[in-house]
Formats: sequence, structure tokens, C-alpha cells
Amino acid sequence: MDLDAFNELLTPRGIRALAEAEALRAAGPVAAATRLRRSYDAALTSAALTQAELRERAREKFGPDAGVMYFTPHGLEQSTRQQVARHRAHRLTACEPHRPRVLDVCCGIGGDTIALARAGCHVDAVDADPLTAAVARANVEALGLGERVTVRTADAATVSPEGYDVLFADPARRTSRGRTFDPMAYSPPWPVVLDLVSRAPRACLKVAPGIPYAFIPADAEAEWVSYKGEVKEVSLWTGAHWPGGEDEQPGPGAAPAGGPVEVPADGPAEGPRVRRATLLPGGQSLTATGARALTGPVGRYLYEPDGAAIRAHLVGEVAELVAGRLPDPMIAYITGDVPMDTPWAARYEVQDVLAFSLKRLRSTLRERQIGNVTIKKRASAIDIERLRADLRLSGDKSAVIILTRIMDKPSVLICHPSPPA
Repeated sequence: MDLDAFNELLTPRGIRALAEAEALRAAGPVAAATRLRRSYDAALTSAALTQAELRERAREKFGPDAGVMYFTPHGLEQSTRQQVARHRAHRLTACEPHRPRVLDVCCGIGGDTIALARAGCHVDAVDADPLTAAVARANVEALGLGERVTVRTADAATVSPEGYDVLFADPARRTSRGRTFDPMAYSPPWPVVLDLVSRAPRACLKVAPGIPYAFIPADAEAEWVSYKGEVKEVSLWTGAHWPGGEDEQPGPGAAPAGGPVEVPADGPAEGPRVRRATLLPGGQSLTATGARALTGPVGRYLYEPDGAAIRAHLVGEVAELVAGRLPDPMIAYITGDVPMDTPWAARYEVQDVLAFSLKRLRSTLRERQIGNVTIKKRASAIDIERLRADLRLSGDKSAVIILTRIMDKPSVLICHPSPPA
């Protein structure tokens, strides 16, 4: 879809075509295209069908708003989930409560722009791509936020953040060859982003959760965000202290959020000033305390920390919350003898701990009549699907199989999910 085709979607004729395309989705793509071509040209038919499909896909991220919004395939892929954008906007306005002026560079299709405007910000949004900027502008208007938002086409390197209260940036993480995990290949590249940050009173950057610690500014707070157990992103907050999450939990003996942070010996040697993990939709927040987990034998329970806590190197803090220890000092599993409820880890009751042997594992599962397994692994090179086939399971019972290393020895744990204590 090019800019001309998108602009036609915004005309009365285009609006009718899109409404018809949405109504015809159940008929299938061929039948829908045939029906639409009776009234519309090929370009508008294609644009309407594509947009109807994107709106349906977007409901998972944007809920009911998706029904009136517009998207591009790449824009939808990189857009922020509505709940995550709302969390970030609320953190921002908690620190800048008086209708802050926000410069949103690389605004994409406008997901964060919309959340910021709804939280009370006045937003100047820019994107280097004219089509993407047009989509963002249409979304702002469709949701009734036009008085709080301006959208324009501009290269991020040409904007001036000095006149704003906050800079927000979400650099594109796609190249002509697909998704990139190298910040130097972002658009704009990482040095350009950091230059903008250096000139802004405050800034918030949205980046991929796997960003190497070496790229994170030393004076930043890095907040890894998990939504329903899946790590979505990391927000890098710079400038004065930013308030924490809705339910901040620094843990026993913690330093205040934004204050000095002791980095445990088995954590990162260098890194951001504050490391935080946040769980959504609950809003729980955990910050680094310098907690150091002891190592010890596998107990009755095994805890699998949420990915945000792992990315933020907060496994020691989670172990402290559940009074646990590490079976292996290099692997992010925690064990304990007492069931402790926490949103920060899934808990399993351990039935067996075996040195890994396919023959022995198969025999044990058959003895227990286990025919349905969920297989998890960490620090194991074993192919899960090949193992599943090699086990040749039969039986009507279920179990969770965890492949890992315990004191550097390949091991397997046979477990069951543990209900709340």
C-alpha cells in the first residue's frame, strides 16, 4: 500500500470500501476481492482488504480501538501493545504531571503517541516515512486526539528535543533484510538516538529486550516489561528520577529506586544505574537490591523466574522473595523447600531429579504412566521436539520435564505445576 492508496482509504469512497471489506472477511479473500472489484478499482480493493486484515490482527494488541485505526504491516509488528504503552505513559505523567510536552520521534503508527495523549501529554510526533506518518495522523484523528497531537514527516536526526519536557524514541528495528538486534543498525542508528537523549531534559527509549548492556547509558534506568509472562521490551529512562511501577517491590534490604544499586557478583559487571522488571497487567515492579542467591541442592519446589526478572539480572532478588537458592550458579532456576507464592516466578513441585539419560527418562515416564509432557529447557542443547519423539510416550498422566544443568552436569527434572499455597 502506497501513500496515495492510503489517502484514498480516508475518503468517503474509501471508508465505504473498507467497511465492505471488513463485512466480507468471512467470505474468504478471493470472494471478497471479487465482490469489491464490482464497485472499486484494483488499488482501492487491495488497500481495503489489506487494511481489514490488519485491523483484525491488531485487535490482540489494541482491543476495540483497532476497529477504527489504520495500520501498515511493519507498523503493526513494531507497535507497542496498548497495555504496555499505557503503563509507560502513566509513569511519564507521574513525574511530569502538568500536561508535559513530549517529542515522539520514530512514532510509527502512533501506538505510544495515543497512550501519551490519553494520559494528558501534548505530543509532537515525527516519523521519517511519509506513509507511516500519515497512518499515525489518521489514528490520532480517528480516536479524537487531534487537539493534543501533531504529526509530521521528519528525520529524527533533524529534530530538536531541547524545547520539550520529555523525549520519547522508538527507533525502528528492521532493515531491508528483516528484523535487526544490533542497535547500530537501528533507524536512526544508536549514536543518533544517544545524541538526542543528551540534549533532552528527560528521555524514554523503547528498545528490544535483548539489547546488550554495553549499549545502555550508565545513568539510565532500564525497565524490562513482561506482559502475561512474555518479555515485550525494555524502556530506558534518563534524566531525573522517574517514579516506579504501580506496585513497586524492591525486596528486603533494598536500596530506594533511583538510588545506589549494588550489582551482585554474578550479575552484570557494568550496566544501567537502576535495573527494574515490571509485570503487566498486574503492575508489579522489582528493582535490583544486590541480593546474592546461594547455591544448593534441588529441593521440593523449582521456580522459573519471569523473563523480565532474568533480563534485568534480578534472579537473586526473586530467590530472596521465595527464600530459595540456585541449583546452579549460572542458570536462572531457583529451588526451595517451602511453597512461596509470587508473581515473579512459576512454581513446580519436583518429583524426580535425574542425571540426563534418554533411556532412564523414558523408563521413568513409562513407570509413572506419563503420556503428556511439557518440555522446558535452559542451558541444554537437546532438541525438544526430537526428544519428545524419542521418548515414545504413552499413558494418561501429565508432567513438566525440565532440561538443564546442575553444577555443570546435564540433568532432567520431572515436575508438576504447583497450585497457589
